[in-house]
Amino acid sequence: MSITDTRPAEVETSATPPPGKRRAFRLAPLALRLHFYAGIFVAPFILIAAFTGALYAIAPTLEQIVSRDLLHVDTTGPDQAISAQVGAAVAARPDLTPVAVAPAAEAGETTRVLFNDPSLGDSERLSVFVDPHTAQPVGAAVVYGSGGALPLRAWLSEFHRSLHLGEPGRLYSELAASWLWVIALFGLVLWVQRVRKRRARNGARWLLAPDLSQPRRRKMNWHGAIGLWVLPVALLLSATGMTWSTYAGENVTKLRQELSWTTPAVTATLPGAAGPAQPAGGDHHSAGTVAPAPADPAATIAQLDRVYAVARAEGITQAAEIAIPGKPEQAFVVKETRRPGTYTIDAVAVDGTTGAVTDRLAYADWPLMAKLTNWGIAFHMGLLFGLPNQLLLLAIMLGLITVAVLGYVMWWQRRPTRKATRLALGTPPRRGVLRRTSPWLTVPLVAAAVGIGWFIPLVGLSLLAFLLVDVALGLAARAYPDA
Repeated sequence: MSITDTRPAEVETSATPPPGKRRAFRLAPLALRLHFYAGIFVAPFILIAAFTGALYAIAPTLEQIVSRDLLHVDTTGPDQAISAQVGAAVAARPDLTPVAVAPAAEAGETTRVLFNDPSLGDSERLSVFVDPHTAQPVGAAVVYGSGGALPLRAWLSEFHRSLHLGEPGRLYSELAASWLWVIALFGLVLWVQRVRKRRARNGARWLLAPDLSQPRRRKMNWHGAIGLWVLPVALLLSATGMTWSTYAGENVTKLRQELSWTTPAVTATLPGAAGPAQPAGGDHHSAGTVAPAPADPAATIAQLDRVYAVARAEGITQAAEIAIPGKPEQAFVVKETRRPGTYTIDAVAVDGTTGAVTDRLAYADWPLMAKLTNWGIAFHMGLLFGLPNQLLLLAIMLGLITVAVLGYVMWWQRRPTRKATRLALGTPPRRGVLRRTSPWLTVPLVAAAVGIGWFIPLVGLSLLAFLLVDVALGLAARAYPDA
């Protein structure tokens, strides 16, 4: 949720409660004041994130349409050997070295042969798309990250993440993701109190339905109801979005490491090889790593057919990517890829010379939090349930935009206009909330704010800025009471 009605009467109960502990422990006035300031200053960032997120949500489907000539073929017949397909791609780009291959997973799809191109940026690889039935290349494109996003989806992803402004631009998305859950939960507190008022007034019992019996407050009721509808998904998007962020994401990574919640990986080093064992692959939503060039490309490519057959026999039956080893002491790593409707990511390491499985990692052996994080990331990317997932995300983004716009409309309509000398903008709720709140509630809230501000730095810094603005406005009001 974004901004709520600025009038104190909107969150007060119908009858003034007696003084004492019950009044002292009320959280709604404090929630209203923080909801107001956060909505005013942070909602623009949430609006931008929601708009770019709506585009990003449908990016996988747009990619399938725009790049159909690369991703799909109309030919039929048996698939050629993987080694033959890779050989054809190498012949098309003899100046580059193949580092991985993603065989066609379904009929009508193309095989991707990935090359390490020194001219590309970080986490970018050149992909040659091959018709699996004829072993003929059909085109090439730059792909990004472990998900192999083509240029359109990669552009929309970066637009959502940083507005293509580089590292400074990432602060906008981190601020939006960091504050979204705070604004939403405080909005929930206000909405629950409002529903309690409605129930006491006219017996209404529906928490999810807007109250349309009061024409003057319909915007408020739609603002709260739509905010509640999008709340569960908004919280999930906020949590998963922070894992990609710069500052909060670093703390999330450290926490996952301390609690052993990181994504496991198979060991790529062959048994008995000199040096420490090296895990293969990055984290579940990392940009991916570039493998070194194989020592003997021709001999290594010839081993792909055996490796792929062994991996299929070991249960790698979904769409997968085969990482081609860059050193003799390394194994091929075959890992299932994230695709719509794929809920597990199994992996095996195979010795290309002997066909022996040197390491395996079933998704069932992942830590529970690593599984949940992987599912959350896939949902955030619109890949967990395919098109229904993307349409749901699109609806949630439109809901967030509606909530924010309604909040600003209410804020503007309730601005003071009777005094020409007064700033013609919406005023915050009444002051003195903390002074009227019991220390038994204030102390835990302050402690929680400090902890959250340390773990999510942009929340802490902006919360301090809200406090300074609030104090400055209070001092100005005392100095110029008639302004």
